[in-house]
Amino acid sequence: MSITEPVIIAGAGPVGCTAALRLAQAGIPVMLLESLSALPETLRASTFHPPSIDMIDELGLADRLIAQGLVCRHYQYRDRRTGEIAEFDLELLRGLTQHPYRLQCEQWKYTRLVWQELQEKHATHASCHFDHSVKGVHQTADGVEVLVWDRGEEKILRGSWLIACDGADSAIRKALAIEFEGFTYPEKFLVASTPFPLETKFERLSPVNYISDPDEWLVLLRTPTLWRVLIPTDPAIDDDARWLSDEWIQERLHHMAPHESDYEIVHRTIYRVHQRVAKTWRRGRVLLAGDAAHINNPLGGMGMNGGIHDAWNLAEKLIQIHAGEGDDRLLDRYDRQRRGVCVRFVQEQTIKNRQAIKSKDRQAELMRIAADPERATDFLLKSSMIASLRDAELID
Repeated sequence: MSITEPVIIAGAGPVGCTAALRLAQAGIPVMLLESLSALPETLRASTFHPPSIDMIDELGLADRLIAQGLVCRHYQYRDRRTGEIAEFDLELLRGLTQHPYRLQCEQWKYTRLVWQELQEKHATHASCHFDHSVKGVHQTADGVEVLVWDRGEEKILRGSWLIACDGADSAIRKALAIEFEGFTYPEKFLVASTPFPLETKFERLSPVNYISDPDEWLVLLRTPTLWRVLIPTDPAIDDDARWLSDEWIQERLHHMAPHESDYEIVHRTIYRVHQRVAKTWRRGRVLLAGDAAHINNPLGGMGMNGGIHDAWNLAEKLIQIHAGEGDDRLLDRYDRQRRGVCVRFVQEQTIKNRQAIKSKDRQAELMRIAADPERATDFLLKSSMIASLRDAELID
């Protein structure tokens, strides 16, 4: 049965944008709603994994996104005490992906590209709206009625389906009383961004680095213009002002890499980290995707990428329904596939990533894996999320 009323998508982050463009390209009407008055340009996710770049390539945007980012063929696990480096080469995945590398690029550059593409090339099938915040939904036999705040005024929008991409604090998930099962880590994470060339402070530093230390582990990620330093805080001290202070940040950066003067800090933020998965990703004509469906710790860059994979899987199934190649039972398969993989793979892998970076003994094993092409390929299939996509396809 063809989809004639718009698929309403709440949230114009990477997940909502991916779903909107894929559907619009297939001739399905979409209505993309963003609660803010403009696309945010905050420093959030910045790592695109190989299969995500493959999907973005199918959307016709990969070349433009790559031109704005930093291609990262290698990434490293470093032991802070010994200086030992386990380096993984994503070139081992050539033939298994069209893009055997990570792309370090701020997510807002991607959402901006998609928004422009929707407005300039797909206006017939896509309408994009700022200042539209979804507050509730009523389902009918053949559609959804969505309650929206439009610049402070209530209105009802009618559509065929509603995709909730409205983030970890999803109003839609809450309105449907879907449990968000999981736990919260005791420590908060601080991210400080500096334009200082940290590669001058370390020997052969790669753009992506996980630095293990049982006392204070770090993550160093490079974007085209900044280095982002992720530092865990002491869970016994609940004092955001302290963690965000110049004094503490400078102390930690100088401990990491001594320097004769203060580092320039252009952005800082602190946040709690959760491992949670919604109990169901489908409730009738409402589907959850991205952070509305699952959140995990940021080690490994699987949050945004997993959300893009959700959007792709869900859009493909709606396209099949639109073409008469299946009915809405396909959307139950979306729930089984994406939620199943999230629970069994992404959550497990991100927890392992955190355990590894804190471990006193993991470095030697990582170095053995990196030195063995067969084991390194298997490791990269998991860390790049290719394995999770393969596993999802096996779920009926």
